[in-house]
Amino acid sequence: MKKRLIIAISVTAVLVIGSLAIMLTVSSAQTNAANSTIANNSKISGSIVIAWNKELLHPTRSFAIMHAAIYNAIVSITQDAHPYLFSVPASRNAQPDAAAAQAGHDTLLALYPKMKTELDQLLTDELAAIPNGSNKQEGIRVGHTAATRLLDIRANDGSSTTPALFVPGKQPGNYQLTPPKFAAPVFTNWGSTTPFVLVKADQFRPDPPPALNSAAYAQAINEVKSLGQNSSKTRTADQTVIAKFWGGPIWNTWNELAENSALAHHTNLENTARLFTVLNLSFADSAIAFYDAKYYYQLWRPVTAVREADTTGNPATVGDPNWTPLAATALDPTYPGAHSAISGAGAAVLSAFFGNQDQIRLTSDVLPGVVRTFTSYSDVATEAGLSRIYAGQHTRLDHEAGIKLGHNVAQFVLPRFGAQ
Repeated sequence: MKKRLIIAISVTAVLVIGSLAIMLTVSSAQTNAANSTIANNSKISGSIVIAWNKELLHPTRSFAIMHAAIYNAIVSITQDAHPYLFSVPASRNAQPDAAAAQAGHDTLLALYPKMKTELDQLLTDELAAIPNGSNKQEGIRVGHTAATRLLDIRANDGSSTTPALFVPGKQPGNYQLTPPKFAAPVFTNWGSTTPFVLVKADQFRPDPPPALNSAAYAQAINEVKSLGQNSSKTRTADQTVIAKFWGGPIWNTWNELAENSALAHHTNLENTARLFTVLNLSFADSAIAFYDAKYYYQLWRPVTAVREADTTGNPATVGDPNWTPLAATALDPTYPGAHSAISGAGAAVLSAFFGNQDQIRLTSDVLPGVVRTFTSYSDVATEAGLSRIYAGQHTRLDHEAGIKLGHNVAQFVLPRFGAQ
């Protein structure tokens, strides 16, 4: 069982302007009691949110569902912020930390039933730290209801639809199955998944990539051809470290970064829940949006583009049939870049909460012992995106389109939770 984190107490709660949530009618005496409860709730540590986040280093959809359920459970009680989609009728005296713990448990249990033993133990540990009584039980009820409603809402969102067989195009530039295994591409249907906040998947679809015979395309291909080859003589030692450092699931790294930032800035329960909800709703919708764009444009990966460069009619690119990237190529079209889209969203969200400038220290799940330090979230996003060029996975065109896409998604999500 992972060790529970304890965050220093913060006393400031943020009022979020938005549509009216479901409200309970209370007497004057009840109002005074509720106000006292809210003041106490603002001092509750955000450690429960982070503890459940650590349990879930899984795909973006699951992150979003879990954190939205936790957030709704909390604000249904505190009523100091606008909920996501719905509010659960609740006593203002209910324990929001109990609600958060139960919501986190119930969403993950539904999504990952094989984790039941671990999840049950974490819930037991969390609830044991909360005084027994009717307020605790009310919090548990609210958390369970919030989780159930979120799961019901997302039950038929299209994420489990069996995709049609993918057939690669036959023209230069069309995405082709990639070596070494030439396996079928993944998530071909993900762009059809119902977004969490976006109006539609193509809402911020990037402009088309430059033509294959253009100077911009040649410059991008020649850069990755040079820097991204497995035996590159132009990639520096630090760039090789960067390529490997960012090789894991990018949303995991940004969630871990958010955990560190929440700890460093002593965010309370409500604000920690809001942070992770905005972050992971942005990630989930960025993933839907970039898969929509990837399979709309179906642009070939660098490994194909470099090997077949002589077929494009561009005199500035020269094919190398033996070119091999530093890292094995991901199984989907190249444009826009997923690392860059997630990082563009992550930087926008964390900058909105903490300011762009910050003291950032990151470790890697795939390159143990290496520490990278940054002075801004935008610098983190830039390095994460460029790492895919150094790894031979993407071009700068993919990176720039991805950063813009993720940023646009996050900027659409943030105002709906009272942040800019």
